[in-house]
This record gives sequence, C-alpha cells and structure tokens, in this order.
Amino acid sequence: MQSAVYEKLKKCESCIRRVTDFTPRVAIVLGSGLGDYADTIRVAAQVPYGDIEGFPVSTVPGHDGRFIFGYVGDVPVVCMKGRVHYYEGYEISDVVLPIRLMKLLGAEILFLTNASGGVNTSFHAGDLMLITDQISCFAPNPLIGANIEELGTRFPDMSHVYDLGLQELIKAAAREQNIFLQQGVYAQLTGPSFETPAEIRMLRALGCDAVGMSTAVEAVTATHMGMRICGISCVCNLAAGMTASPLSHKEVQEAADRAAPVFKSLVTESVKRFGAI
Repeated sequence: MQSAVYEKLKKCESCIRRVTDFTPRVAIVLGSGLGDYADTIRVAAQVPYGDIEGFPVSTVPGHDGRFIFGYVGDVPVVCMKGRVHYYEGYEISDVVLPIRLMKLLGAEILFLTNASGGVNTSFHAGDLMLITDQISCFAPNPLIGANIEELGTRFPDMSHVYDLGLQELIKAAAREQNIFLQQGVYAQLTGPSFETPAEIRMLRALGCDAVGMSTAVEAVTATHMGMRICGISCVCNLAAGMTASPLSHKEVQEAADRAAPVFKSLVTESVKRFGAI
C-alpha cells in the first residue's frame, strides 16, 4: 500500500507531465538573490507551483513560486524559483516534496543555493561559500516515519552528502573566473527568528561556518534518493553577536542582490561543467 506522501508526490508529477515532458539532468534550487537566474537560461517550459495539485506555495517575499525547465548551455535543467521553508508552517514532507519531485522528473544532480549568516569569524558579507558538509539543528529529519521504499533505503549513508567530484568542478569554475570561494560547514536551524548570539557561539563550537533556514533537509532527502549533491551559500551578513548591528531580512536580501551577478556566473559555469560528467 502506497503512503499518502508518495501518492501526493505522484499526483504532482502527473500535473507537471500534463504540461511538459522535459527531462532535466540538473535540479537547481534558487535561493535569495538568485530569483532572476531563470532569465539567463533558455526556457523550454514553466509550471507555477499553484498549478500543481497539493504543491506547497512559498510565502516569503522575494521567492517567486514556479519550476523553470530549460538549458544552461547544453545542460537540461529544472530551476526551483522560490523554495518552501519549514518555518512557513508546512509539514516537513511538503518542504522536501519539490526535491523528490525533481528527482522523479529525471534530475540526477541537485545544486542547492541559499543565503546565510556567517559564523566563521574570517568570513565577510558577500562571500560565497562552497558547502562541504552540514549540520541540521532542530529541523525534523524528513525521513522520519515509514520509509518510502520507492524512493530509497531506510538508513541512507551520510558520509559524503556533498559530492567531492562536483565540489572540484565548482572550485575549478571559480578559479577560472577569479571568484574568491570560501569553503565550510553549513548549519540549518528552523527560523524564522534569527539565531541568538548564544546559538551562534554553539554553532561555532560545533564547527559550523555559516547558518541558514533551509538546505540541510533538502540534502538529506536527495541523499535518500541517490542524487549527487552540491551547494553554494551566499554569506549575506555576519551572524548575531558578531557585530553591533541588528539582523533583518531586508539586509539579507540586499546583500544577496549585490552578490547575485558573481553568484549567477559561478552557478552557470559550474552547471556547464556538470554536463561533461
């Protein structure tokens, strides 16, 4: 007997397949600052989230809600323009439904992007950080509950969530474009409140370099389904307690927008390299 989560997923797949038979190779989740990245690709089809039966719709300002199918160079991609966050009140199974859906549509590689706060004291606002590992704090594991055998194994190995080969291709793309690229561990907390200075000290003690409100649960889900995963985080501000300034979403969005041209260039050149593997 199929689970309600899997049945919902298959209904979403059917809704999209009534619009397009496009088969992506790379799935890209567009975080803050990359909302207009879809304007740079050769678009084959678009599907608004609201047209997909049962699909969660993002409520965050600056997060449009649609799938964009098209090409980055010659690489077929699907872009998730606007992600869904756990803090919006959705069940965790709905938060990660888009990742599962993009895999069912054919994507083999998941490219995660986000905006984050810098925890590492050597980071600066506007830095791009290659995600090498992750810690998920307080957000529920999306695999809790009966395992969906059609999607993956009960106990997936998390030794190498972020694919080493993809990391090397991203670093090569950064070198070619003279883009300074930090590397580090990303932590997901639930949000929507920003972290306290004490929480930031805790994260630093745990070995985290940047913190945000997304991404880790998506990576767990993609690992479960056997996807190859990579991620880049735009450090939009230094985290709580590291400066005298209060934190705001407006500040994060503005910093992400300033970094967007370099961020978009790095994503594009990286995806082109993915096409060769």
